Amino acid sequence: MKFTDFDLNPNIEDAILAMGFEDATPIQEAAIPLAIEGKDLIACAQTGTGKTAAYLLPVMHKLLEGDAPKSNSVSCIIIAPTRELAIQIDQQLEGMSYFAPLSTVAIYGGNDAGNWEKQRSAIKNGADIIVATPGRLIQHFNQGYLKTDDLQFLVLDEADRMLDMGFQEDINQIVGKLPESRQTLMFSATMPPKIRSLAKNILKDPEEITFKVSTTAEGVLQGAFMAYDEQKASILKGILVGNEEKLPTVFVFCSTKSKVKELGHEMKRWGLKAEPFQSDLEQKEREQIMQSFKNKQFQVLVATDIVSRGIDIDDVSMVINYDVPNDPEDYVHRVGRTARAERKGFAVTLINPKDCGKFRRIEELIEKEVMKVPLPESFGGQPSYSTERRGNGGRFNKKRNYSGNKGGGGRKGNYNRRPKNQNA
Repeated sequence: MKFTDFDLNPNIEDAILAMGFEDATPIQEAAIPLAIEGKDLIACAQTGTGKTAAYLLPVMHKLLEGDAPKSNSVSCIIIAPTRELAIQIDQQLEGMSYFAPLSTVAIYGGNDAGNWEKQRSAIKNGADIIVATPGRLIQHFNQGYLKTDDLQFLVLDEADRMLDMGFQEDINQIVGKLPESRQTLMFSATMPPKIRSLAKNILKDPEEITFKVSTTAEGVLQGAFMAYDEQKASILKGILVGNEEKLPTVFVFCSTKSKVKELGHEMKRWGLKAEPFQSDLEQKEREQIMQSFKNKQFQVLVATDIVSRGIDIDDVSMVINYDVPNDPEDYVHRVGRTARAERKGFAVTLINPKDCGKFRRIEELIEKEVMKVPLPESFGGQPSYSTERRGNGGRFNKKRNYSGNKGGGGRKGNYNRRPKNQNA
């Protein structure tokens, strides 16, 4: 389906044309007509499917086609769980509204007093669309100048992540300040019971759209190395050093902030252009690092899952899971950073013995057995991949040993030893 088939406001169509967009994604094709009809909507779709445009375009269209809002009112509030996602949404909104007479402002936390004043001034003057994180939005509400009497739209993006991050009470507080006669659009990567409960409380007779979350993009070549923790850095070095031209943009995901910092500094010692990205950084630093990565000013971004969802970088060449994620769906979102928009990409996971169970659950979710790649003999061995399952009721007891071949063939005996000492 072409974007021109939606019969959007001409100002929006001009911007879409200027941005080079022609074909709508499945989530856009399903959601945009329903939103234009005025339906409340709950949509489940994973990262990289184009869901931001799926709510921005109908909201903008209805604002442009409807009655002009009052000069000091807010017409739409979009809530996102992180400042990075709020900034990204605001950037997409800026592009799509380039030819449209709509005012927008992004509201998120930080220690910059000038940023707070800029946000306050924009709100008092009456922004058509506000993109905000929950905590900072409540701070502005509490100052008394954020008026929502004429609000028409509320959008919750990455709703499941907001609940995971503990924003349930904040969302309830915000919703309690809004008029009931609004249209509410909720987008979530997953649909657990807590999301359905939230939807029941804040949406009215919603339409539901669900796209399968458990799959990774067809263009991603996935592989994994069984490795002891002390081998991981050497494996990472072997993948990246010397391959800068083949892998110009790489995400490396770690489980903790301390590991992000440590690994980022280590890669710099290897001569790689790498930057650690985690929540201890000042907001300006985080924005600068992300923009530099988008502009390919450095090769490797090392991060926790703070960037695995919602960050729009279309041409990431490889994702490396230095640590196996605790949540299988986080694997899908991490891997979703590459092979976007029908491109090709690579995803590599480093699995230590205690994480075999986690990775087995990932393989169950994506309904695919990820190839286990043998390490070179110079590593002195690697642990086995055990997928032992317990219990019954549809489960089975099975143990597999991988040395790069299914069925445990090849030099199996060599990979059940602790590694020899080696240089990192």
